[in-house]
Amino acid sequence: MKQDKKSNPREDTSKKPLGVVDIESIDMLNIGMVGHIDHGKTTLLYKLTGKFADTHSEELKRGITIKLGYADIIIEKDKKKRYISFVDCPGHEMLMATMLSGAALVDAAILVIAANEGIKPQTKEHLIALQAKKIKNIIIVQNKIDLVTKEQALKNYKDIKEFIKNTIAENSPIIPISAQQDLNIDRLKQMLLEIKIPERDIKSNPEFIIARSFDINKPGTKIQDLHGGVIAGILKKGILKIGDSIEIKPGIIEKQANQTFYKTIKTKIISIYRGTHSIKQATPGGSLAFETELDNILTKADSLSGSIASLQGILPEITDKIKIKYNLFKEVLGASEQIETGDLKLSEMIMLSINTTTTVGKITKIKNPDAEFQLKIPVVPIKGDTVGLARNIAGHWRLIGFGEVL
Repeated sequence: MKQDKKSNPREDTSKKPLGVVDIESIDMLNIGMVGHIDHGKTTLLYKLTGKFADTHSEELKRGITIKLGYADIIIEKDKKKRYISFVDCPGHEMLMATMLSGAALVDAAILVIAANEGIKPQTKEHLIALQAKKIKNIIIVQNKIDLVTKEQALKNYKDIKEFIKNTIAENSPIIPISAQQDLNIDRLKQMLLEIKIPERDIKSNPEFIIARSFDINKPGTKIQDLHGGVIAGILKKGILKIGDSIEIKPGIIEKQANQTFYKTIKTKIISIYRGTHSIKQATPGGSLAFETELDNILTKADSLSGSIASLQGILPEITDKIKIKYNLFKEVLGASEQIETGDLKLSEMIMLSINTTTTVGKITKIKNPDAEFQLKIPVVPIKGDTVGLARNIAGHWRLIGFGEVL
């Protein structure tokens, strides 16, 4: 969202000038970019969209994606048009929680595997994370083929076919690409046009999953020109309109007498943006940004990331206790050595990823396949939501299974 005249969040765009895209009439998809670190996800995203998702200064210095990155594009070919929101997920082993948050936002995924390095620990971990989040539409990109011989590329292709055997990606297309050399990018765009659009639930109460929150005002902006705090993410179901009164949970942290509390925020939607396009109402599909009446102090620096928004009075009460039905993997994924997962243990600390919320919970009761947790950070318990489970092994959170909220 920008502050120039053309993209003023308060501007009335009900009368669209000739040539302006009617964004609400286009099919929409959220696509996750996943895979091992340095296999070329961010470069590929740049070639697809013209935008580098690594915009944070620390990411630029280190050359890796730390936070989730975002970029949008309209792809059009043979009279077929789609608006696609990309989510660039970090490939570093220490950032599994962030990757799981990204997986919660997407309809489909591009799994990037570098031909010169092959299948790595986080390649396996990310594929299983997609399974845990029930992402079934996957395109596999065999990247960096310009760095290997024909024989090496063919061997790597066979290794990938063996790797995806008996997984959710078993029948996924494999596209050889060189992102750096712009080789086969058009073929990938064609595949993105062919992915089946999932059914969108617009009849249920709205659930807006917040991935980011920020202040769009530049330093020195005059008081009369200030915009309200912005929340951004995806609308999982339902419809939200300009003027709707919403609540955000868990909300903001308040401290009283050395105790921490979470306070639900209530506000109103002032404007809605899908990318740079102003719209009057939001439906599921594609990334969204809502300008609200909130003070920017409450939304700056992703302070509301991990929360859920809906119409006032709709969401269940937040809780620091949760019960899930779980399913563990036979082996720990992402670790360099082979480690059996084993079962969960009473009083064990487990990282739980629910939508874009990441929390740590102590197991208070367990009777396979059910477990109850006392949480450090409260959640909004929506029945049926998927949960990623990770265990701290040698200082790293490793994905060990998945489940759903009971």
